[in-house]
Amino acid sequence: MKKWVAMEVKEYSISDLDKIWFEYDKQNDILYINFGYDIEDADEEFLSGEDIVVRIKGGRVVSIMIMNFSVKTGIVVY
Repeated sequence: MKKWVAMEVKEYSISDLDKIWFEYDKQNDILYINFGYDIEDADEEFLSGEDIVVRIKGGRVVSIMIMNFSVKTGIVVY
């Protein structure tokens, strides 16, 4: 018999699309997608899917980190 667990669903908005910026950490193969500049003090973060971390502040997404970026996309980064 399967047991079902109710999950809480939350909705978030993007913090600031006008101030989007990207940063790639070649050594650790992580792509950071940042929305605005107030990303350091996130209220919470969670793992979404495989190796994708979403950082939240005040109910808004402030940053998305994609780990193993080059492996996931097949892009060779020199």
